Amino acid sequence: MKIFYIKKQKLRLLITILVLAIFAIIFYNIYYKNSEETFKEDIYYKGNIDEKVIAFACNVDWGNEYIPEMLSIFEKEDIKITFFVTGKWAEKNEKLLKNIYSYKHEIGNHGYAHADYGKLNYDDNLREIKKCHEVLNNILNMECKYFAPPAGSFNDNTIKAAEELNYDIIMWSIDTIDWREDSTQDKIINRVLTQAENSAIVLMHPTKETIKALPVIIQTLKEEGYDIVKVGQVIK
Repeated sequence: MKIFYIKKQKLRLLITILVLAIFAIIFYNIYYKNSEETFKEDIYYKGNIDEKVIAFACNVDWGNEYIPEMLSIFEKEDIKITFFVTGKWAEKNEKLLKNIYSYKHEIGNHGYAHADYGKLNYDDNLREIKKCHEVLNNILNMECKYFAPPAGSFNDNTIKAAEELNYDIIMWSIDTIDWREDSTQDKIINRVLTQAENSAIVLMHPTKETIKALPVIIQTLKEEGYDIVKVGQVIK
């Protein structure tokens, strides 16, 4: 009888463990897996519109001397793009930021400081994104809804913080790598034109070589039937 009782107790324990395991799997699928899928829906490496449109995204934390000429090129070509600016840069360059906005370009959040957001905890991610949001709102009286993490570095904390602040995270599908010293006009042109596709997001910065490359890139894309637009115009 004693042996039977021990076996019965072990059987109950095994059943309990099995039931708990099943509940854990169900909970994971309902909560964590769905949360991950929701987060992924808020990260865009390219747009989701199957049309011949390409978005230009210019990240700004430096390069002030090249921005006026960049604006002149876009104005001449009747193009509006998205400028992702850091809060620190915006505070120091209010006049230039207002000038960019006056041309009807879209303004995005690039974080307050040009930090490695992939190494920050949730609270720090939330603070940096929110602080930039407030700076831009105070200067331009507008609400940003797109966040481009510096260097494309983010983690789960960044995703959760962005979601908390109603931001979509914007990455890119074409990287000009124009910030690197060996990136010449021809290399930048080649990187963009060989990877052009519907709803692509082209990452660039205000640099001398970018300014030289833009007229050729714009002309060629237009000849191929592409419209060059803001990030918000390639995302439904």
